[in-house]
Amino acid sequence: MAESESGADKSEDPTGKRMQEAREKGQVARSRELNTLAVTLAGAGGVMATGGGMADILMKIMQSNFDLPRAVLMDERSMAIWLLASGKMALDAVMPLLITLLIVSIAGPISLGGWLFTTEPLLPNFGRMNPLSGIKRMFSMHALAELLKALAKFGVILLVALAVLNADRDDLLAIAKEPLEMAILHSVQLAGWSAVWLACGLILIAAVDVPFQLWDNKQKLMMTKQEVRDEYKDTEGKPEVKSRIRRMQREMAERRMMASVPQADVVITNPTHFAVALKYDAEKGGAPLLLAKGSDFTALKIREIAQESKVTVLESPALARAVYYSTELDQEIPAGLYLAVAQVLAYVYQLKQFRAGRGKRPSPLNDLPIPPELRRDE
Repeated sequence: MAESESGADKSEDPTGKRMQEAREKGQVARSRELNTLAVTLAGAGGVMATGGGMADILMKIMQSNFDLPRAVLMDERSMAIWLLASGKMALDAVMPLLITLLIVSIAGPISLGGWLFTTEPLLPNFGRMNPLSGIKRMFSMHALAELLKALAKFGVILLVALAVLNADRDDLLAIAKEPLEMAILHSVQLAGWSAVWLACGLILIAAVDVPFQLWDNKQKLMMTKQEVRDEYKDTEGKPEVKSRIRRMQREMAERRMMASVPQADVVITNPTHFAVALKYDAEKGGAPLLLAKGSDFTALKIREIAQESKVTVLESPALARAVYYSTELDQEIPAGLYLAVAQVLAYVYQLKQFRAGRGKRPSPLNDLPIPPELRRDE
């Protein structure tokens, strides 16, 4: 189990925040053996795929440069032109292989740990210049693992190389007796297959190194219980700060709620302890919405804003309590209150008609139909 500098056991898995911070600093799992394997396989495959074409172009370059006309030999300027032409032919021959290696050399590292671009590792770190820290790293478990891995890689590659040379011994000796064109093509094929077998040997090394790098990177990010608590405190904030944030959020929500009171069709009160503001949109259909609600001081403020905005204020203690306790802000009232609220809205409409001189005064509302399960006592 890993230990921190203070000696505490790092027994806790790294948090998401810890892993993100490490990633921003460039600390992600990387495997050089996986990159080497990818580049070697790509190079071997490229040689196998384009080896015939490269051998043909190589033959043409040799034929053209070993059979120069006398005029070219006597003209210094022609030699430079001839050299550039030969270089262009050689570049055209190896360009597909170079492009393949470039793509794989980029894709190989990001296959483990993903794409990452950071300038953090480029910043000067004077802690790495400390000789004691350097000696400690030299004799650490990580250094020992790297040494064992290097020895294992050397041994595997040596065994594979000896096996390949032993298997291809007859072919290698036969190249000396073949015509030049056939010898070049045969050499390219042997080089390609040799690279393939060497890459297969690297598969064993990469299969061990990738899990080790993932494990080692996780061990470096492990946290103590105190670090987890400190991070949680920093992330969530201190209790007094969280309390202040919640208070500010409540104040903002209350301001938004008060701003919607003038849009209400009616405000129903207790009359002093509760107040609810309802709105019904006939075009959208559905049930009436609760725009605002409050008790005591908030209820008083809702009534004041409603009176200033000329919104009808109606006293119905039982209905005000039922709506207050059963409905959340910006939500429709429950089905059990449809009939009671419909009577209230009809009363408000008739009252507006009366005040406009287009009807008689409506009768006061009494005993609104409120289901027993929605009734609340004071």
